Amino acid sequence: MPVPWFLLSLALGRSPGVLPLERLVGPQNTAHCSPGLSCHLWDGDVLCLPGTIEPPPGPVLVPTSLQTELVLRCYHETDCDLCVRVDVHLAVHGHWEKPEDEELFRGASDPEPREPGNASLQSQVVLSFQAYPTARCVLLEVQVPASLVPSGQSVGSVVFDCFEAALGGEVQIWSYTQPRYQKEVNLTQKLPDCRGLEVRDSIQSCWALPWLNLSADGDNLRLVLDVSEGQRFGLSLYWDQVQGPPKPRWQRNMTGPQNFTLNHTELVPCLCIQMWPLEPDSIRTNLCPFREDPRAHRNLWRATRLRLLSPLAWQMDAPCALPAEAALCWRAPGGGPCQPLVPPLPRENVTVNKALEFPLLKGHPNLCVQVSSWEKLQLEECLWADSLGPLRDDMLLVETRGPQDNRSLCALEPSGCTPLSSKASTRAARLGEQLLGDLQSGRCEQLWNDDLGVLWACPMDKYIHKRWALVWLACLLFTAVLLLLFLLKKDHVKEWLRLLKEDVRWGAAARVRRVLLLYSADDASFERIAGVLASALCQLPLRVAVDLWSRRELSALGPLAWFHAQRRQTLQEGGVVVLLFSPGAVALCHEWLQDGASVPGADAPHDAFAASLSCVLPDFLQGRAPGRYVGACFDRLLLPDAVPALFRTVPVFSLPTQLPDFLEALQGPGAPRPERLRERAEHVSRALQPALDCCFPPQGAPGPECRTGPKAGDAT
Repeated sequence: MPVPWFLLSLALGRSPGVLPLERLVGPQNTAHCSPGLSCHLWDGDVLCLPGTIEPPPGPVLVPTSLQTELVLRCYHETDCDLCVRVDVHLAVHGHWEKPEDEELFRGASDPEPREPGNASLQSQVVLSFQAYPTARCVLLEVQVPASLVPSGQSVGSVVFDCFEAALGGEVQIWSYTQPRYQKEVNLTQKLPDCRGLEVRDSIQSCWALPWLNLSADGDNLRLVLDVSEGQRFGLSLYWDQVQGPPKPRWQRNMTGPQNFTLNHTELVPCLCIQMWPLEPDSIRTNLCPFREDPRAHRNLWRATRLRLLSPLAWQMDAPCALPAEAALCWRAPGGGPCQPLVPPLPRENVTVNKALEFPLLKGHPNLCVQVSSWEKLQLEECLWADSLGPLRDDMLLVETRGPQDNRSLCALEPSGCTPLSSKASTRAARLGEQLLGDLQSGRCEQLWNDDLGVLWACPMDKYIHKRWALVWLACLLFTAVLLLLFLLKKDHVKEWLRLLKEDVRWGAAARVRRVLLLYSADDASFERIAGVLASALCQLPLRVAVDLWSRRELSALGPLAWFHAQRRQTLQEGGVVVLLFSPGAVALCHEWLQDGASVPGADAPHDAFAASLSCVLPDFLQGRAPGRYVGACFDRLLLPDAVPALFRTVPVFSLPTQLPDFLEALQGPGAPRPERLRERAEHVSRALQPALDCCFPPQGAPGPECRTGPKAGDAT
């Protein structure tokens, strides 16, 4: 389904808002005034020397504001230049005084002093024009009758034709009197380029300019370049930054005509397109068509990441500027919503790609950052989870301070902030006295402190242990009775108890062990083998997450957002991420390590491995991968030495040869005995062998037809 911005074709040179321009014939400059004024333009330019401000000798005529208009100065029908017409508005500054001002008013035929009503006021007005690389100044003499001289009011304007300027450039214009009686007035203007004016047939520099049309190609964007055969031009995609220079994303020199497709996931509001002919001093044309597009804004938030720089400093990384506010919240274990800490902590405006400080004394794994835009929550990240471990079962106490040193203390719970002295049926109310004792004895950790209040994190582990002590004792007694009953039948029960003991050890560790399997879908055969491996691991049992089984969720969220959520959940639960390498995966890793980013449109819509590299690489580069990641490859397809060196900082296993070691790495500290581990490895090997023989038969042996099963896009 085409996205909304594809409903109309956008053209760099055919914008519907182009402006027709007035034509001036000839190279000469002219000036004309509004009725009641007389003016004269000095021949040639003058020196641009404003000088210092002097006190006026009486009423003087001064410029008050500037207006501009674009026109064309034409030497022939098709040989024109862009020109800036300047309109200077004038007013009288100062008041009439006698007799000092009488010398200023002289009639044309009477040299004797006259009353102001019969005289005229004259001023020399300088126009200064700067547009890289040129600068010009012209002098205008303006005269106004004294009868039209009410002090402080506008008396008219004088129009100058005109200053020549380059398309797409920036011009600065100043106006002041000579001598100068007040601060100069100024105006800065960004001039349009060829696409914003009806000048393609009038200005020769626009003739050779490449023209670009945007159209729909399914969910992607097709760029069609309308240029003559064999014309060479440059094309660049860049992020237009509010602060700092543009950030290039992709650039090529091409020969026309050309067209290519841009993946819709690459579109963000600040993505702009720049084109120019490969000629000296050529005009560059820019277009930023996605600033108001809803899908581009959704992509921008999906690409935005929060990053912890130090224990109390963080940063929001995003391609474009975002109007956003950040606030801290408290997430309790159990999957409930994160509760904002506003108040007492304030909300803060966020500047992207800039380090920010938390108003805290120290971090805590339950503290998370919420980023909102236009009162809508966009991002939530528990930044301390990686460095301080998983969520803790701590109670957050909020101490508020009022006037006259009045203090109140409450515990933050899903139902709200419960006073410790309350008789409610919540956990904080039941343990109110114990929590107060912990606070007074220094067992609670202070997270924040200022004039408004204090935040305390109090551990709750010991209360949970007391609560379940009797329950555990009853369970142990019941288990002991069962064991005594089973021992009455030694011969059959001993073997059963041995197997039960191993199964309990294996299950207790493996059931809580989560595995995220990442692979590159090089072809349908390899995708089938990855699915067989994931199914075999589930039988051990392990909780396996793989994009092959989550296509609907993957399509709804996008590969990058889906992987980020799965990785965070896996690592928070103490799981492991498996990188299943293939020739295609190795090529993608080399491309990322060399270029830092992929070419637009290179990634398949459901290729979670390619999308995951942006989050996987920082873990390896910063040394956080050992213990969290393992690698694997099939020995018929790839040797472990072919894996890039950066990823060999974690164990890389060759399957099925090293299956026991691979399963032991997945199992973690609670791995079963070697005999049991070999049994599990044989089970996985038997499941893998038919798929490997089918898709990668041994050398010289004809393999059976490899059925790839349903396509990845059909999976639910």
